[in-house]
Amino acid sequence: MKKLLQVSNLHAGVENKEILKGLNLEINPGEIHVIMGPNGTGKSTLSSVIMGDPSYTVTKGTISYNEKDLLEMSVDERAREGVFLAMQYPSELSGVNNLQFLKTAINAKREENDPIKLLDFYKQITKTKEKLKMKEDYAERFVNVGFSGGEKKRNEIFQMILLEPKLIILDEIDSGLDIDAIKIVGENIMEYYMEHKEETGIIIITHYPRLLEYIKPDFVHIIKEGVIVKTGDASLAMHLEETGYDEI
Repeated sequence: MKKLLQVSNLHAGVENKEILKGLNLEINPGEIHVIMGPNGTGKSTLSSVIMGDPSYTVTKGTISYNEKDLLEMSVDERAREGVFLAMQYPSELSGVNNLQFLKTAINAKREENDPIKLLDFYKQITKTKEKLKMKEDYAERFVNVGFSGGEKKRNEIFQMILLEPKLIILDEIDSGLDIDAIKIVGENIMEYYMEHKEETGIIIITHYPRLLEYIKPDFVHIIKEGVIVKTGDASLAMHLEETGYDEI
């Protein structure tokens, strides 16, 4: 089977500080991977490097995506190829409404002479807005401006659903969500995954297993000091909730 993502001996850091110290990770289509670990051990660094954040420098190792060299791609090339990052702290875009943003992002992935049809676009917006229980004026609001923490996280999932990525990275998508919002986010992620399972892989970075009531991972990885030190199934996340990381 062709690997969706293969991270090999990855060393990376920021401002001359090495954070990832030889990390290895493989993801096949149809797999959900959860990454956990103490603060400052490289979880968000991994997601940023995969997405191409220029703040981070790769000093050693490789990342391949669908057997292509991901490190040779620009950020926009990675996005067009189907790599998606739901950020821990979503940015605000004043002056750009959600409708404009989503339409532009969708068309950037399509052929120049084949933009999305307006009727199809509005149908998708309406359907997704209802599923994620976004406010009626969602489309006209500026991207994340004036949004609550929960609305920002749901908006990340809104973008995910419409952009139809193949490699999905969710960086603490559950942080700041109340019980109802976690259910909404979790169920919509799982619904998308089941509809696109044959070509989609998901990385979920989290501190808490509560999201896993709705999303069932194939693998749970623990990162400490820049490398994966333990891998298990969903029961590993539940075990960590009781014991913490000290025994790992």
